[in-house]
Amino acid sequence: MNEPLTLTVNGRECQVDAPPTTPLLDVLRNHLGLKGSRYGCGLEQCGACMVLVDGVATHSCSREAGTLGRRSIMTVESLGSPEALHPLQQAFIDEQAGQCGYCLSGMLMAAKALLDRNPYPTRAEVAVALDPNLCRCGSHPRILRAVLRAAAIMRRVADART
Repeated sequence: MNEPLTLTVNGRECQVDAPPTTPLLDVLRNHLGLKGSRYGCGLEQCGACMVLVDGVATHSCSREAGTLGRRSIMTVESLGSPEALHPLQQAFIDEQAGQCGYCLSGMLMAAKALLDRNPYPTRAEVAVALDPNLCRCGSHPRILRAVLRAAAIMRRVADART
């Protein structure tokens, strides 16, 4: 019998009764009920499962939960709420950046990782950061605009605080 895994997910410490080799995506969806991250390919090829681990965009489909220890894991559920959307979420809505929506949680998390480390990205830098994420609906131009819009909003909010 395995000891429960202790993970820090969205700022909360969680105990999970799962083998340490269980993919993080399985733990998030099936043990913690966090359904935002999606299973797409299981091969780190689509980005639908993207989460942040210590602020770095990480594929959760292939990452063993037992390797994470007490590292900080953030899922799309950590971004905002229906009452208080994160600027990325609002920008994606404003730009109508999603069609089917399957890729959006991964896109949002990859974009958050980028904007957290670079508040002034160029269009090319956004494209590179989102390259591991596939959108089969063809929404990439709107997604790129949404990330750049969110970056501008986040800079204005930061400037207003100073």
